[in-house]
Amino acid sequence: MPIKRSNPPDVGAPRGYHHVVKAGNTVYIAGQVARAPDGSTVGKGDFTAQANQVFTNLKACLRAAGASADNLVKTTVYMTRPQDLEEYRRIRAQHIGNEDTAPASTLVFISRLADPDFLIEVEAVAFTG
Repeated sequence: MPIKRSNPPDVGAPRGYHHVVKAGNTVYIAGQVARAPDGSTVGKGDFTAQANQVFTNLKACLRAAGASADNLVKTTVYMTRPQDLEEYRRIRAQHIGNEDTAPASTLVFISRLADPDFLIEVEAVAFTG
């Protein structure tokens, strides 16, 4: 089974890892944060702007693997502010479907992410077979 690694150009280049790794029919997407393709942070202090950027990046990664949000089977969500939970749910539904098609998900609140300006990070697994 070949393993394909890629970094979609519209997500920006990470250092030391790939955004997308496809092993057979399974796609692993590294944690997506509120970074624009030029590497700048989107929406400092603005959860809505950051969450929309995260899902925009996630969907770009899925497209790069020949997949879409319909192929998601699992997401793991890291958030720093519990008060943003309802807004997260609203934005998630806009980007990856309603409760009938939503993937399995784990959500945890943590004190901070790798960059203190980040309010949310989402990693995912998709199946294309």
